[in-house]
Amino acid sequence: MPREKKPQNPPVKDKKGSKTSKSLIKRLPVYLRILDNLIRRDVDIISSRVLSDETGFTAEQIRKDLATFGAFGTRGTGYNTSYLREKLLKITGLDKQIRIVVVGSGHLGKALTRYNILKNPYVEIAGIFDANPDELDNEILGIKVQPMEDLPLLIKEQGIKVSMITVPAEVAQEVVDLLVENGITAILNFAPTKLRAPANVHIHNADLTIELQSLIYYSLEREKE
Repeated sequence: MPREKKPQNPPVKDKKGSKTSKSLIKRLPVYLRILDNLIRRDVDIISSRVLSDETGFTAEQIRKDLATFGAFGTRGTGYNTSYLREKLLKITGLDKQIRIVVVGSGHLGKALTRYNILKNPYVEIAGIFDANPDELDNEILGIKVQPMEDLPLLIKEQGIKVSMITVPAEVAQEVVDLLVENGITAILNFAPTKLRAPANVHIHNADLTIELQSLIYYSLEREKE
């Protein structure tokens, strides 16, 4: 029996109803992660200065970011951690667990799936898909790998809008085309290639190899000093 569709969340907007900048949207989950940690430590009040120490962003930037959506703090006191977390969850749409699909069940796909199942309370892995027959019916923490031909039906039945892809570069565009054709509007791409999509589809690229190679530069700079 098909699962009941959950309403999808609208784009993040500021208190005036305008779309916010991409850089601000990327900072909001960082604030949420810090607030989650503070609440686990029974910290009730947090100042922008301490948030700055925790995040690496300036206190001024943090106050400006939060003021974009309303007045959440008290001058001279700071922010109530539980209240601010609740507001940020609603702003980002994470107040409801978001179902996503993972395409690619290789080593990276398996690792990301496990991590999100165990460590990411805001995301539910609705399905894992792969074109390799040897991967089919394998299970990752109870979720069975399914064939690609089953992907469109699951997306449509569950109203899924978000996907992670960890497929080889040579088939990544084909996978993106299939996802977009079936209603996916947000894709986290781990394939090392540039992908094309309509303007209404957001693709975030995460290339772990480039990140590591960039980091090595800084280690060599220290040796040159």
